[in-house]
Amino acid sequence: MESTHPPKQLDSLLSEIPEAHVIGLTSRPVADITLDSRKAQEDTLFVAVRGTQADGHSFIEKAIALGANVILCETLPAQLTPEVTYIQVPDSARAMGLLASAFYGYPSRAFNLIGVTGTNGKTSVATLLFRMFRALGYRCGLISTVQNQIEEEVIPTAHTTPDAITLNALLADMQRQKCSHVFMEVSSHAVAQQRVAGLTFCGGIFTNITHDHLDFHGTFDNYIKAKKGFFDQLPKKAFALVNIDDRRGAVMVQNTAAQVETYSLQTMATFKGKLLSETLYGMHMELNGQEVWFRLIGRFNAYNLLAVYGAAVLLGEASEEALAVLSELQSPPGRFEQVPSAQKVVGIVDYAHTPDALLNVLETITHLRQGNEQIITVVGCGGNRDAEKRPKMAAIASKLSDRVILTSDNPRFEEPQVILDQMLAGVPLVDHKRVAVVANRREAIYQACAEAQPGDIVLIAGKGHETYQEIKGVKFDFDDRAVLREAFAAMGK
Repeated sequence: MESTHPPKQLDSLLSEIPEAHVIGLTSRPVADITLDSRKAQEDTLFVAVRGTQADGHSFIEKAIALGANVILCETLPAQLTPEVTYIQVPDSARAMGLLASAFYGYPSRAFNLIGVTGTNGKTSVATLLFRMFRALGYRCGLISTVQNQIEEEVIPTAHTTPDAITLNALLADMQRQKCSHVFMEVSSHAVAQQRVAGLTFCGGIFTNITHDHLDFHGTFDNYIKAKKGFFDQLPKKAFALVNIDDRRGAVMVQNTAAQVETYSLQTMATFKGKLLSETLYGMHMELNGQEVWFRLIGRFNAYNLLAVYGAAVLLGEASEEALAVLSELQSPPGRFEQVPSAQKVVGIVDYAHTPDALLNVLETITHLRQGNEQIITVVGCGGNRDAEKRPKMAAIASKLSDRVILTSDNPRFEEPQVILDQMLAGVPLVDHKRVAVVANRREAIYQACAEAQPGDIVLIAGKGHETYQEIKGVKFDFDDRAVLREAFAAMGK
C-alpha cells in the first residue's frame, strides 16, 4: 500500500526514537516510508531491515540511487552520501514501527484496536468480533489471515499481520473511513519481528498455544515468549482476556500492565461457559448463567464464542444483546465449513494445519457422528515449515479416522514426496492398511469422495479458506471447497 499521506518533517518523526544516532540534516520532509528499495523516490525514507530471506542493508545504495534521502539502518554503510540523512538504531524493525505509526498520524489511537493471538482460533475470534460489532451498528475493520476488510470493502492479504508500514497505512485508511473498532490477528512472527511496535491496543485476547512455527522460532520456549511479548506491551488501560484452561494462559499475562480477565469451560473465570449439547448443526451453551443456541460446532468453537462474548462485554456491550447477535453468526470461511452432497455425504473443509487443530476437528466429528458412518480424512502438511508436526498430524488422522489419504498441502519449494514420507513415518504399522498416499490433492479429494457412502463424513483439512496451492514459488488456483463440490457432482453424490 503506497502512501497517499501528506509529508511529515523528519525531526518530528525522530522524537519517537530517542536512541537514534543521526548523521545529516533532520529538517527535511519525508513523503513516504518504504522497506522496498525499488519503491524509493524523492523524499523517501528507506528502512533497511534484516529479514529471513534478505538483508535490507544490501539495498541502501539502490534506494539512494532512486531518490531516497533518509536511510534508517542498524549498520552504517562504509561510504556515506553527503546529501543523505542516516539514522542508526539498534533495531530497525522496531524503529520502523514507531516511525510508521507517527508518519500516519497514530491511527491506532483513533479507535478500539483489539489484537487476537494464539496458535488456533485467531481468525475465528477476530472475524466473529468483526461481524458481531458490525451487526451491533459500528463501523469496523478486520485484519486477518483470510482477508483484510473495511466494512464491505475486501483488501487482499499476504500475511497474518502485514509489515509495520503497510499495517499503519491500512489503519490510517480505517481511521479515514471512521471505523470505531478494528479486530486484528497478531501472529507470533509479527511480535518477534516488531510489526506491531508503535500500535496502541485497547485489548488483547489469548486463545491457546500448541506446537507450531518452530521453523521460525527455533524452540517452543521462543514461540511462547513471542506470544507473551504481545501482552507484555499492552498498556494499563487495556484488557488482557485469556483462556485460563490453557496451561500457559496464566503465563501470558504474568508481566502485563493490562487488566487481566479470563474465560473458561472448566473452572471459575470472568466469563464461564458450559457446553450443554451439540450436533452437526450447532450447539447449546450456557454462558455466565444464560443459555443460548449457537450455529457454530465443536468444543474449540465453544472457546472461540466465550472469547468473543467476553471481549464484547469488556468493550461495553450489554450481555444479552451480545449473545443475541452472536447466536446468529456462522463460522468464518474454511473453518468447519460444510459442503453438502445429494447423497447425504457430509463434506467438511477446515483450516486445521497444526496437530492440535486437527485433533480438535476430528474429536468433534467423532463425538457428533451418530452411528457407523466412516470418517475419511484428506490431509497434508505445508513445505518449508515446521517439519516436526508432520508425523504427529498423520498419527492423529490415522487414530481418529476410518480412512486417511495423505496428500500435498502447499509444498512450496520442498518435494511433496519427502513431506509425505515424513508424515507416513508417524502412522503406526498396524494402521498402514487404512492410509493411502496420493500426492495430487485434487486426485486425493476425488478418491475420498469415491470411497464415501451416504452418511459418511469427508474431512478435507489443512487449507480451509485458501484459494491457491503454492508449488515451486507459483500459486495455482485451488480451492478445497470448489474441488469437493466438483467431486460430489461428478460422482452423483
